[in-house]
Amino acid sequence: MNDTMFETWAPRLRSVMRVMAAFVFLAHGSQKLFAFPVTEPQPTAPLFTLFWFAGICEFFGGSLMLLGWFTRPVAFILAGEMAVAYFTRHAPGGFWPILNRGELAVLYCFLWLYLAVAGPGPWSLDALRARRSGGSRLPFRESGPKPNRSVDVEERR
Repeated sequence: MNDTMFETWAPRLRSVMRVMAAFVFLAHGSQKLFAFPVTEPQPTAPLFTLFWFAGICEFFGGSLMLLGWFTRPVAFILAGEMAVAYFTRHAPGGFWPILNRGELAVLYCFLWLYLAVAGPGPWSLDALRARRSGGSRLPFRESGPKPNRSVDVEERR
């Protein structure tokens, strides 16, 4: 295996990771807002409570992440939501996330923070928007290795 294969597939797998994580994440919001999917009947979150706002962030933010639309700002907001969830609901139960049942909140927090910095990957509406506009929109530009301009200058001589 060579580095070119990894450089080619890394952004694509970032897109796949974003889609799968968003699908599972929006299901958490769907449970809070619509009581679906559930194994047994449960009430929905009361309006305008912290739990309801979490459901709004998870369902609509997860939907935007699934599509890869406004990925960086949405991912940053979702990372913050997961940090709040961890410190308000889980951390009071002890230091270790595995013991206080906060491992998903920690994992999602850092996953969304990563996507806020790295971008959505090439299979996203953000990438489509950037391609159609000529790549001029900085918030949607893909991160990655920059072309070596010194080589280009040498080849021109």
